[in-house]
Amino acid sequence: MKKDMWIAGITRGHNAGVCLLKNGEIVFSIDEERVSRYKYDGTPLASMIKILDYTDKLDYLVIAHTAPSYSTITADYSGENIYTAMARKLGLIRTKEIGDYTHPQDIDFRSHPQVIDLSIMHHKLHAACAFYRSGFDEAVALIVDGAGTFYNIDIGLEEMFEGWETESIFACSYPRNIQTLYKHLASRNNMITRTISNFEGNTYFNDEPNSTCEVVFNDGAGIVKTYEAVTQYCGWHSIEAGKTMGLFPYGEPNDKIPKLFDSETGLSNRSAIVPNYPRGADVNFPANEYLNDHDSEDFTLLQNRRDMAYALQLETQEQVTNLIRKSVELSGCKNVVISGGYGLNCVANYHYLEALKDEGINIFVEPISSDAGTAIGAALLIHHDINQDSKIDYTKTGLYLGLDYSYSDTKINDISDRYAGTVTDATYADVIELMTSKNIVACFQGKSEAGPRALGNRSLMFDPTFEDGKDFVNNIKHREYFRPFAGSILAEDVHEWFDLRGMEDSPYMMYAVNCQPGIAEKIPAIIHVDGTCRIQTVTREQNPHYYDIIKAFKEKTGCPIIFNTSFNLGGEPLVETLDDAVRTLADSDIEYLFLPEYNKLITVKNTNQ
Repeated sequence: MKKDMWIAGITRGHNAGVCLLKNGEIVFSIDEERVSRYKYDGTPLASMIKILDYTDKLDYLVIAHTAPSYSTITADYSGENIYTAMARKLGLIRTKEIGDYTHPQDIDFRSHPQVIDLSIMHHKLHAACAFYRSGFDEAVALIVDGAGTFYNIDIGLEEMFEGWETESIFACSYPRNIQTLYKHLASRNNMITRTISNFEGNTYFNDEPNSTCEVVFNDGAGIVKTYEAVTQYCGWHSIEAGKTMGLFPYGEPNDKIPKLFDSETGLSNRSAIVPNYPRGADVNFPANEYLNDHDSEDFTLLQNRRDMAYALQLETQEQVTNLIRKSVELSGCKNVVISGGYGLNCVANYHYLEALKDEGINIFVEPISSDAGTAIGAALLIHHDINQDSKIDYTKTGLYLGLDYSYSDTKINDISDRYAGTVTDATYADVIELMTSKNIVACFQGKSEAGPRALGNRSLMFDPTFEDGKDFVNNIKHREYFRPFAGSILAEDVHEWFDLRGMEDSPYMMYAVNCQPGIAEKIPAIIHVDGTCRIQTVTREQNPHYYDIIKAFKEKTGCPIIFNTSFNLGGEPLVETLDDAVRTLADSDIEYLFLPEYNKLITVKNTNQ
């Protein structure tokens, strides 16, 4: 019998996490924050411990980030990078392969045969995740990211350039051919703009010895860093760009807002946005008097903030549209996969469908476009490199990639009792009755969803027909007034209710789509101010319990869509375990938790009132 091969990919930094493969199949993928309960938590040690629930040995541990792991945290005494040390302490890797006992200072733990550090190919790992999971036999990958791998490159004429990758294009094919065609490197220090069309970048970017690619070096901010700068300008942490996307429809065209990108070069306008790599960028207040207004307790109420968000969304999505065209031109391939942080911009994703509708381009947007996806990309890349195998179809894997949980009736009751809850039997009809009586009902089942979207396994459900539903739920979740909500709809009804611009479905909630005429007034709680809704299409095959809940809602109300938002409170990660779920009820005004696998309803009153 052939021995199973276990490969774990881990990603460091924010969106840290672990992906475990068994013979090339994804066993689980989990963000560290879901396990540790600390938003954007890094150093995925708690996630690594979860590997032991599935195997006690790894064949390979693959590390992903933007700088080599040995350049940052090291273990006391032994000097190992912290992840090699953790794997060794857990017994996942075999220290005997290094040799007999030797003083740690005499061992080069960086060369451990089971540990592979791919941190210096950050964008390539985004590309690997998107390509292998797209279902395409070959594709061109476009990565639009904040600050990827740092490079120090001799660009000729005695010039050295220090910068971070911001946008990259790769030609992708099986088994592991991911070739750099284009790369934009940006810096806060080098006052230089140069494009080298035949840069021999094999030393830095490619495995092939004679490869060339187009590289742009400049001191601009990049697309995502520009988005982060405006996010900070609106009063948030730079990583909370999704809030800026929610604010943009409240803005309007405004001649007082400076252009953020040069129309000819496509590079950022440094007089408007000043980069501060790798930590972000800043709006250049002194350069524009209109922007230099701080007198507000809530920046989102200021028209300059709203109009800046509006300009940002329109300009950045147009820049990415141009890069999609450039990807096709450079590769000759019309299958385009998109990843990196900007891939989560569901407004832009919908824009591409209209802008490119007559150009025959097929687009797959990776739903795990955050850095969490690089753990998957790293593991898959090494699997295909070692096995040199043909295509594995990951399209049916979906996003329910979290950890396995099983709860007995006794355990359910014990957890409920911990938070003074009560447990009763419940049917779909009972849940629909609660929802239509203006109650939020949490849904907890199966494996959690990978990526940032709740897709029915860790969701809060509500009736979308309530006129004040958005404000009602925002208040309970402690979210800002301008942030929109999503909807989950029966796949067979989606085209009657929404314009998917040629797509058959939208199972991963990656597009903010227009309503069909006459629909917005039927489901006001989930329609944004611009008339769009971020939707998830659901089939029974994808999620049988969730599908049947929506179907029961349709049978009672005539509406085939329910209000769906992530099961968490503002500033917290999505719940992971049943204990997390019940505790969230105890800390909020959410009273009901449905466990469809067990036909149980847990009711908890807020203990803080």
